[in-house]
Amino acid sequence: MKNNILIFLSLYVIFSSCSKQVTDSAVLYQPNPTEEMVDHSSNMNDDPVTELIWDEWGVPHIYAVNNNELFYSFGWAQMTSHANTILKLYGQSRGRAAEYWGSKGYENDLMVKALDFPKLGRSWYNQQSPEFQGYIDQFVDGMNDYAAKHPEQIKEEYKQVLPVENYDILRHALFVIYSRFVGGNDLQAVPKWTLDETGSNTYAIAPKKSASGHAMLVMNPHLPWYDEWLFYEGHFNTPDLNLYGATLVGLPTLGIAFNEKLGWSHTNNTIDNADLYEITLNDKGQYLLDGKWKDLYNRKVSIKVKKDDGKIGVKDVLMYDSPDHGPILKQDGNKALTIKMPGMNKPYGIVQWWDMGTSKSFAEFKSALRRVQIPFFNIMYADQAGNIFYMFNGQVPKRAQGDWAHWSGVVDGSDPKNIWTDVHTYDELPKVENPESGWLQNANDPPWTSTFPMELDPKDFPPYMSPIRMNFRPQRAVRMMMEDESISFEELESYKMSTRIEMADRILDDLFDAIDEHGGDAAKEAKEVLMSWDRNADADSKGMALFYNWAWAINPWKGSNFSQKWTLDQARATPDGLADPKAAVQALEGVVAKFKEGGVPLDVPWGQVYRIKYHDKDLPGNGSDGSVGIFRVAWSNGPQEDGKSYIAGGDSWQGIIEFGDEVKARVTMSYGNSTQEGSPHFGDQLELFSKKEMRDCLFYKEDVMKHVKKREVLENGSY
Repeated sequence: MKNNILIFLSLYVIFSSCSKQVTDSAVLYQPNPTEEMVDHSSNMNDDPVTELIWDEWGVPHIYAVNNNELFYSFGWAQMTSHANTILKLYGQSRGRAAEYWGSKGYENDLMVKALDFPKLGRSWYNQQSPEFQGYIDQFVDGMNDYAAKHPEQIKEEYKQVLPVENYDILRHALFVIYSRFVGGNDLQAVPKWTLDETGSNTYAIAPKKSASGHAMLVMNPHLPWYDEWLFYEGHFNTPDLNLYGATLVGLPTLGIAFNEKLGWSHTNNTIDNADLYEITLNDKGQYLLDGKWKDLYNRKVSIKVKKDDGKIGVKDVLMYDSPDHGPILKQDGNKALTIKMPGMNKPYGIVQWWDMGTSKSFAEFKSALRRVQIPFFNIMYADQAGNIFYMFNGQVPKRAQGDWAHWSGVVDGSDPKNIWTDVHTYDELPKVENPESGWLQNANDPPWTSTFPMELDPKDFPPYMSPIRMNFRPQRAVRMMMEDESISFEELESYKMSTRIEMADRILDDLFDAIDEHGGDAAKEAKEVLMSWDRNADADSKGMALFYNWAWAINPWKGSNFSQKWTLDQARATPDGLADPKAAVQALEGVVAKFKEGGVPLDVPWGQVYRIKYHDKDLPGNGSDGSVGIFRVAWSNGPQEDGKSYIAGGDSWQGIIEFGDEVKARVTMSYGNSTQEGSPHFGDQLELFSKKEMRDCLFYKEDVMKHVKKREVLENGSY
């Protein structure tokens, strides 16, 4: 028994380099837009046609005569922009990465097979309505037709993934949403693998708080800048729809979007809906629950692995699942770890996103949410009628006992009170609708601090629903709202781009006092720099590098650093003070010594050491990780051999929308809307990111037609 149980020695996210060389291969984009315009004068009738219009930023604006042709066009567009990335991702979510690309994909395939995504993706597809199955089929047909007509755009190593299968769409949805979000922390905790940072910001502003009298919404997810985390920007138009937004690459519906009446955004919420159980086994293939032995399920899976000589080997693995606890991921003696996630019987998440996007009113939107098919993510909403709304969305298990701390760790699988079978309904989840304050925010904080004065009381919900805390970043978000009685569209954009450091505003006075009492010459020299610093993380900010390195020398997340700990009744003013002023000064002097040892001036501009290095770009960066209380999140993987840090994730798709008589919007896709080598849109918006700028959203066709880069027409069912 022991030798047959699946043991995960390591699980990991497969990284790919974001830096790729530009090739001379032909692509769809040419330097002269007038040469790319398609002449339609030969069309002598007035029958409507489906067309795909590309603007100068590589955004596909789809004008379709019906939904089937809309989804076909979106599949074609995604392959145009991300063909090789998509095929790599689908190969991984099939659980065939090792077969395609060698042993480096074996751990990925173990995870995918352990969670049974290939079989579940097929089941989920078969459960879709005939109408939505048709949409998926059209999306896949668009992808495959593009690949067939443009084989030169597909790298040889990815052609073996073709053709894309209908089941791939649901498999990939499962792979991304469940292994990276729902179960991400728990899966990565099993073998102590590295967690990718994720997060997001969002605001909703009611008419009473808006200078124009119109509701506004900020969309600002923070994800890594590669692979399955990438967003894709698109524009859907049919006779009944004008929908603009973004989705994760490879998915067919927009996950963060707005139409003429309403819009929504997501942030990662403080939801714990995946659980690790420790279970006890015997040598008969059984596990212990409530003092009784129950049978495990077992299944043999075969994982194909390409060897160095190109031949395919097969590894047969016997996997075990507990009906009460989920699949076994690791075993040590007679103990094993399992993971249990909700929602395996809720296959309509991408349908719910479609229903949200096609809603015309708040009532229709809430009707879509009531299905609770999307297992993760806060929802922030605003509409033309002036409503704003926040929901702690997700599939939260109904548990018989325990608080947040209990369920955040490894749970005793032998206790029947720890076994759950159902999730909370829409009506049981935390929500705030049209608050008295006139604004809502979320910066990955629990629902209780979504507005002030607070309208949600943690005592009204189960203690496992969400933790009770508020870090520096959401405090900065709230400060910007509360210090402005009437917010204009332009001010909201400046708040979204703000690099002001909340921790600096909170704690620098205490550090200065500590330096005066305990500091030597090095600390006093640092004080002069920090006193002159603008307390921002802009490219030209002098002092940010010094402060940031000091903050991490003491650990900004560590509550014991502060003399006054965070409390809910003083949520926006705590933590405060230094618990050990002398140690804080010593940490600062240590940072100064490292700067001088490396020949780095204490007042080095932040953009000289915090850089954007992506594809063919090398630009000054701005922002930082959220630990120090910054709204403009851009994190790095730490200093490299050259002493510089390079941004690896953070602000991704960004949008600011005002719902007036006409929609007004500004948007940015930080890393550009393509990863195809040779595409001018591979990283082309990073200059905007470096300058903290956004671009006008082309939401109405008259504006789109002023920015046409390429125009394709669907004829005889294909482009």
